Amino acid sequence: MKTLSLDLPAHHYDIHIGAGLLAQAELLAPHLSPEVLVVTNETIAPLYLARLEAALVKPDANRRIESVVLPDGEQHKHLRTLDQVFTRLLELNYSRRCTLLALGGGVIGDMTGFAAACYQRGVNYIQLPTTLLSQVDSSVGGKTGVNHALGKNMIGAFKQPELVLIDTDTLSTLPDREYAAGLAEVLKYGLIADAGFFDWLEQHWSDLLARRSDVVSEAIYRSCALKAEVVAEDETEQGRRAILNLGHTFGHAIETWTGYGAWLHGEAVATGLLMATDLSQRLGHVDVALVERVRTLLLQAELPVRSPTGMARDNYLQLMARDKKVESGVLRLVLLNTLGHAIVTSDFAVQALYETIDHFKS
Repeated sequence: MKTLSLDLPAHHYDIHIGAGLLAQAELLAPHLSPEVLVVTNETIAPLYLARLEAALVKPDANRRIESVVLPDGEQHKHLRTLDQVFTRLLELNYSRRCTLLALGGGVIGDMTGFAAACYQRGVNYIQLPTTLLSQVDSSVGGKTGVNHALGKNMIGAFKQPELVLIDTDTLSTLPDREYAAGLAEVLKYGLIADAGFFDWLEQHWSDLLARRSDVVSEAIYRSCALKAEVVAEDETEQGRRAILNLGHTFGHAIETWTGYGAWLHGEAVATGLLMATDLSQRLGHVDVALVERVRTLLLQAELPVRSPTGMARDNYLQLMARDKKVESGVLRLVLLNTLGHAIVTSDFAVQALYETIDHFKS
C-alpha cells in the first residue's frame, strides 16, 4: 500500500492505494460513525457490497450499516436520483453524525459527496472508487455535484472526504471501455503538470493497456500525487486548479450535446484533450509533434479522436458558453503553454478556436 496526504487549510485526509484494501477494516474504522450508509449502484453492489459490509462489521458489531443502490450510468446523475439518497437517510432516521460511503465510480462519488454536503447541512463521507477514472481523478479533491440538461456538473458543492481508499483489485471487473476512458484522465496529468510523467506514460502505455498491476498502481499514485498538489494549492478553483480541466470544456460540451451516457466522460475528455492540444499548437505554444503523440496514445487505447457525428461549431460554442470557467460572459480555456505546463486564459484567437472545432468534425 502507498499513501498520499492531502493537506488543506481546514482539512486533512489520506489517500491509500493498494490491492485488497476494501477488506482492511482497520483503515476505515477510525473514520466511521455508529450510523453508516453505503451508496452504490446496480453494477457494483453485486460485486463488492457484501465484501465491504462484512469488513465494516468487524471492528464494531453494533455499528448500523445500511445501503442504497442507485441506477448505474451518467444519465442518472441528476437531482431525482440524488433524492433517493436523501429519502433513504430520512427513512433510517440517520443523524448528522452519520457517515456516507461512496462505493462506485465517478457518478457515485460525485453524488454521494453532494448528498454529504447537503444532508442536515453537512455530514462526513468516504470515497471508495472502483473505476480507473474515479481512482485517478474524481475521488480526490472534493468536487461533488450532479448534471443538468443544460450543462454538466453545474449543480454541486466543494465537500472534501474524510478518506480516499483506492482498492486496485476492483479494476479486475472493470470493462475495457471504462478502463480506457480512465486512461484519458491519466494522460491529462502528464500534459498539464509533468512532462516526465507524460514520457513515462508513452514508455509504459502498452503495459497500462495490458493492465500490468505494478504499472497501473504507479500511474494511479502519480496521478493522485499531481492532483493532490494542485488541490492543496487551490482548493476551490480560484486559480491554478482550473488546469485540471484541460480538455473538459470541449468534453463537457460533447457529453451534454450527445445526452449524458452516450459517450463516457473519459471518452469525451479524450477528444477534448486532443482538441485542446491542437488549439495550443495553432496558437504557437506546442509543436504538431505533440498533437500526434497525444493522438497516437488515444488511438492505441481505442479512444475517440473526432467529434460526435453531426456536432457542429455552433453546438460547441453554445454549450461552451455555459462552462464554469466563463467569467462575465468571456470564455476561458485551459491550454498548454508547453508540454507539462498548462494555463487558463481568455487570450486566444477566436479564429483558431473555430479552426480546431471544424478540424475535428466527423
